[in-house]
Amino acid sequence: MRVAVVTPYHQEPRAWLQRCVESVRNQEHACEHLLVSDGHAQDWLDGAGVRHLRLDRAHADYGNTPRSIGAQLAVADGFHAVAFLDADNWFEPDHVGRCVELAERTGADFVSAARRFVREDGSVIPFESREDRTGEHVDTSCLFLLFGAFHALPRWLLMPKPMTILGDRYFVKSMRDEGLTEARLSEPSVNYLCSWADVYRAVGELPPAFAKNGLPTERLGRWLRRLSTTDFAQVERLSGCRIGPDCEIAARHCA
Repeated sequence: MRVAVVTPYHQEPRAWLQRCVESVRNQEHACEHLLVSDGHAQDWLDGAGVRHLRLDRAHADYGNTPRSIGAQLAVADGFHAVAFLDADNWFEPDHVGRCVELAERTGADFVSAARRFVREDGSVIPFESREDRTGEHVDTSCLFLLFGAFHALPRWLLMPKPMTILGDRYFVKSMRDEGLTEARLSEPSVNYLCSWADVYRAVGELPPAFAKNGLPTERLGRWLRRLSTTDFAQVERLSGCRIGPDCEIAARHCA
């Protein structure tokens, strides 16, 4: 199975990107790594043994535009599967191989892997979210898409910009809403660099300087409340998922 790993990047530190690149290079199942700059290209990547695409400007949509472009290019180039890996995260060496094995064994349209929260030095944070435990939430870096889900790839780019703040939640919901078959890996194989201050505080640690105090989801809530019935119908066509005013994603995160 030919696998492409797509990484959008913006202004992440070089050390983070190098760790991301090395983790893909060291996969037990060989794959091609496509890195797509979102307006802030790092020239060293041209000689890093990856495919490096440069977008001429940043799109302020949490990587959705470069992610979608890279993934659709992989499909056009004949890859059988597309995995995603954000620039601050990294895979365990057997991640892609485990996704391939599960996909081939189950015939699933997409695989959802599991993640562990880690610190910048790579040490594991003793934390697991309820949504991760139940499989309700699948982080972007935990997604592995096969042919049966390729038609969903433009949705990263097509969903209206206010939705991109919770883009992975809407993207996964779109695939589940249409009944695509999902297979799930329970053992973590994705290292998720935690940038959420509340997680560090929850385990009694001082958050690092790069940690954020949450996302401004109130903007999404205000946008949703302004939509008319016709607007909702148009947005649902673009995003592929049901987002009506009672959508659980907005109810949970935009209250």
